Amino acid sequence: MAARGHVQDPNDRRLRPIYDYLDNGNNKMAIQQADKLLKKHKDLHCAKVLKAIGLQRTGKQDEAFSLAQEVATLEPTDDNSLQALTILYREMHRPELVTKLYEAAVKKVPLSEEYHSHLFMAYARVGEYKKMQQAGMALYKTVPKNPYYFWSVMSLVMQAISAQDEKLAQTMFLPLAERMVEKMVKEEKIEAEAEVQLYFMILERLGKYVEALDMVRGPLGEKLTSELQSRENKCMMMYQRLQLWPECNALSYKLLLKNPDEWQFYLSYFDSLFHLMDKSWSPPNEEEHCVEGPVQTTVAEAVKFVVDRMEEEDKKDSRPLRGPYMACLELIHRLRQRGCPDEEELGDPLELMLQFFGKFGDKPCCITDLKIYLHLLPPEQHTQFRNRLGELVPLGEVGEDGFGFPGDTKALQRHLCVCQLSRVLGLQHTLDTEGKLCLITELKAHYHYGLQFGKSCLKTELQFSDTYCLMVAHVYIDLWTETGDENMLWQCLGVLEEGLSYSPSNAQFKLLLLLLFCRLGAFQPVVDLYSSLDAKHVQHDTIGYLLTRYAGSLGQFAAASQSYNFSLRFFHSNQKDTSEYIIQAYKYGAFEKIPEFIAFRTRLNQSLHFAQVRTERMLLDLYTEADITSSLEESVKAMGLCPEEDDIPWDNMRDNRDLTVLFSWDPKDRELTEEHRRLSLEEESVWLKVRSLTLRLLASLALLRHAPSSRNSDKTNENGVSAKSSTLQTLLSHHTGPLTVVVFGSCHCQASALQLSLTLQELETTGLGKMRDVDFRTTGLQPSTVCVVLWVASYSASVLRPLKSSLQKKKKKTKDSSTAMPVVLSGFQEWTGSLQGIVTQALDHVKGQEASLAALKLEECGFTRAAMDKVQTSYLGSLQELGDLLRKRADSLKSLKF
Repeated sequence: MAARGHVQDPNDRRLRPIYDYLDNGNNKMAIQQADKLLKKHKDLHCAKVLKAIGLQRTGKQDEAFSLAQEVATLEPTDDNSLQALTILYREMHRPELVTKLYEAAVKKVPLSEEYHSHLFMAYARVGEYKKMQQAGMALYKTVPKNPYYFWSVMSLVMQAISAQDEKLAQTMFLPLAERMVEKMVKEEKIEAEAEVQLYFMILERLGKYVEALDMVRGPLGEKLTSELQSRENKCMMMYQRLQLWPECNALSYKLLLKNPDEWQFYLSYFDSLFHLMDKSWSPPNEEEHCVEGPVQTTVAEAVKFVVDRMEEEDKKDSRPLRGPYMACLELIHRLRQRGCPDEEELGDPLELMLQFFGKFGDKPCCITDLKIYLHLLPPEQHTQFRNRLGELVPLGEVGEDGFGFPGDTKALQRHLCVCQLSRVLGLQHTLDTEGKLCLITELKAHYHYGLQFGKSCLKTELQFSDTYCLMVAHVYIDLWTETGDENMLWQCLGVLEEGLSYSPSNAQFKLLLLLLFCRLGAFQPVVDLYSSLDAKHVQHDTIGYLLTRYAGSLGQFAAASQSYNFSLRFFHSNQKDTSEYIIQAYKYGAFEKIPEFIAFRTRLNQSLHFAQVRTERMLLDLYTEADITSSLEESVKAMGLCPEEDDIPWDNMRDNRDLTVLFSWDPKDRELTEEHRRLSLEEESVWLKVRSLTLRLLASLALLRHAPSSRNSDKTNENGVSAKSSTLQTLLSHHTGPLTVVVFGSCHCQASALQLSLTLQELETTGLGKMRDVDFRTTGLQPSTVCVVLWVASYSASVLRPLKSSLQKKKKKTKDSSTAMPVVLSGFQEWTGSLQGIVTQALDHVKGQEASLAALKLEECGFTRAAMDKVQTSYLGSLQELGDLLRKRADSLKSLKF
């Protein structure tokens, strides 16, 4: 805001101190300075707006908005006021008001290129594509520059993309966009690559692949230069869409001759080859095969082509390329799938893999390259393959501990690759307990020996031998799951803590520690681990579940709130950030990125994780604050909860979780499958439904508590009580209906308590005379369940107190002291007494657990002891926070007696 260069305008000089104060975060001084300036210059609109920005930043939103609207109604045209109002409205999350500002400015100054441009960008922020199209054309007519014309064209494309009626998009918006571009083509006004990219996008969306191909091949295609092989890639895409397999094959062949390491072209070469074979296609005798050159149509030609590429790499003095060697394995894989005997001409897969390892075994990518082709080896060759690989690893002489160690980092990487391949082949999993413990000893020895190669590494760099440490942890986890021996888990934690001490930036160590601590119920160290991962942007959606999934249930309420904020901060900024990306894409002509940004925003808005975190955060706030710092009604109102509305997009839910973020070298039969993913998503969705319904039920309960009494009135629908109880009844039927998860445990207890509130609402309407027996029995010691039951008890008290008062007045009038207390009132008193007893017992149990944990003396030492200390400290913290919450709830329970 302050970066305004040399100031000449007197008003700019006067405003400069206010800008400086705002830039430095001194908002109070900015307000004072603005007030001083406005006393002398009452008509200085920008000063008012800058004051409003200061008020907004100090939490006085209503006052700031009122002051801003004073200026906005005057329809200012000075740049200072318009820019300041734009900043203010963005901070208020009211981008729609910026459009009105510039609409007025454009009317007053119709020839201003700047104001027209700002108006277009303001529409872009709110996604008004039709108005963007009109604003773009108006700007082009004012200042006839190509970019402005194509802004309008792109806005038409966006109308097509966002149109709910696909027929309308295909028959109106896209054809109109195509005609607009064709007009510029005919007039030879196409200037930039971005304009050609947009033309290609339009043709592709219209399904006019032949026209798109002709365009790319023609003079316009020569402008596609920003990306390497952009023109060829687009041609390849169109060939595949049009199923022009001869052209696809010839182009792939030609490009592979130029660059034999381009993997995508090997895949298109093989795809096209087998399509041609399936169609029995043969080249014409005299004419050229196709426009791209000669076509290969037989397996023999393909085998020769791949073998020739490998031989050329073997002859090179420089570092060989991996592409040809992997292509050989890929071709064997495809031939085997088709049952072709020609695979023997390429060689034995085992020998080819050994050759590959010999050339590339010192690269970390070797394991990922070979892993996808290990299925080519029969099980009886697995041990032989591992032994043959071991022979290619240069290790030193065997020492006293029985192990030989690598002499440099390249040899270390080769040995690591052998160990990883051994695990992928399942050879480590078949070992017995003793064998696995021996393996752990060997891997630990190699890990510690390898640390000497990383003595000069920075803290941000990984140690060369980190993977040994990670594999040790995986073997310990195998032993823990197979034997149930918890000592294996503690040893695993110790190993990971040790690894993290030498390699503080290793994300895999942190992720595995995070998961294991959560499994142990220790959430306190998890928040620090996640923070140290320094997750960026979309990672909060893809890996955030590792943190938030366990947050609310492990007793660390403050840490849980912090972890929810990690994720919510990203999701809430997504809308604003994406709008800025779209604007930048328009400015720089990156039109093909705009639909990607829109799709990205939609993907995040429909994220399963977003819905989970938002729901859990509101529930946590209610459990820890409602009826403690503020009433349940006030808390629900502050959250803007409406029990009738369900804003979770159930039909379009997106599971963006990265379930493979943790390294794994498990064999194929132990890998994560699509069925596992489907079941996981199903379980998460069911639990989200339970939690969402619980939240809406609590909002309904709050509205019942807030509703005026319906006694002495026949018009219950007019005061809303009937409607609100109907909402509660409907939600309860959803909660206890198809969701079998709520049949037992705390969910069932909460549902029973909420059902009680409905019964009492009926009692409030009918009076004591018609209902005397109410079942107050509820059980459950979960903190959330205690909160729900106490809120129901509070509502019960609000219903029963007036009824008891009315009964006492009747007794005084009739002077009848022998009338027994109604069963419902005595039942409520017994119920609240039992609740008090349950909460007291829970508090005593928490205190006892705290004392036991505090007195616990650990015998372990080293890194395992450090892990145990973290778990112990976390347990103590959880117990303290649980105890604090229960004490506060016990205090609120005392106020319910009457």
